[in-house]
Amino acid sequence: MLKNPKNRDLTPAELDAFAKELDQIKQEVLDDLGEKDAKYIRRVYAAIRYSSFLGRACLFAGWFPPAWILGTGLLGFSKIMENMELGHNVMHGQYDWMNDPKFNGQTYEWDTVGTSDNWRQTHNYKHHTYTNIKGIDDDIGYGLLRLFPEQRWKPGFLLQPVYSIPFCLLFQWGVAIQNLEIGRVLYKRKSMAKFLEELKPVNKKIGKQLFKDYVFFPLIAGPAALPVFTGNLVANGLRNIWTFTIIFCGHFTKDAEVFPKSVLQEESRGHWYMRQIRGSSNLKGSEALHILSGHLSHQIEHHLFPDIPARRYRQMAPKVEAVCKKYGLNYNNASLAKQFGQVVGRIFKYALPF
Repeated sequence: MLKNPKNRDLTPAELDAFAKELDQIKQEVLDDLGEKDAKYIRRVYAAIRYSSFLGRACLFAGWFPPAWILGTGLLGFSKIMENMELGHNVMHGQYDWMNDPKFNGQTYEWDTVGTSDNWRQTHNYKHHTYTNIKGIDDDIGYGLLRLFPEQRWKPGFLLQPVYSIPFCLLFQWGVAIQNLEIGRVLYKRKSMAKFLEELKPVNKKIGKQLFKDYVFFPLIAGPAALPVFTGNLVANGLRNIWTFTIIFCGHFTKDAEVFPKSVLQEESRGHWYMRQIRGSSNLKGSEALHILSGHLSHQIEHHLFPDIPARRYRQMAPKVEAVCKKYGLNYNNASLAKQFGQVVGRIFKYALPF
């Protein structure tokens, strides 16, 4: 593992004190949760429903170019908000305390081809527990990209600057099949019978999503079937590009680190907190950026406190940054342009074996 020189090593006593300070930040917010948080997520839910309805209505007049552009934009906005600010955060259990079935983290099903059950396994459990641990966290390059020197180089990586583009455009599909572990099936490390069993709910969800966006709505649009079809296609593409960009900025910037499995041996809470910080990156920007990113612009705070309503991360960030500074840990925070530029730099740099 290549350690970032911006981070200093902490003693066991320092790590314990570090963890207590972060726990205190979390508890202060937990003690303050209430109606204002519930009202916020209900407004988000309503905005998603209204923008989806208006977007689809505009697409029914999609033979008129301005209506198609407006409809596609509204639908793309709705899909981005549903995935990022609603679905992702609800599935982390951030709003379970409301006891509202619409915002139940264990039963929410989101508007994408991947199943929520698979996401809860690959993301909520595997990625958040084992963040940036090589050989466990499958989010490191998603099995397709070499983004760190610790990953073994293969000749196929030479093409990653090219194939990362369709991966970005089709990102929801990569997420949908991630838990199927196709690579393990090909190398006979996972039985075909188990793969086919796990494929059933994935196929069912894919079929449902394809029918909704590319059969049902175009059919009921009648003469506007083609603009509705293309509008849905572009809206899904916009959502894919945005989610790819935000997610990759969260863990694959220049200062982000990966870790060997050995760090898990007797890992304390302080160590776990430190690993989340050293493996994550934040984005500076406007309130619109924070909301559209599902507040994953505060990836550091999200990884420290995944079950805290994401709208609270902006409030927590200055305190977290101050704690990081106190203990000599790099608080990785920069503009979207800078962070994504570093992601692209990694894609090109580590395509090469040297």
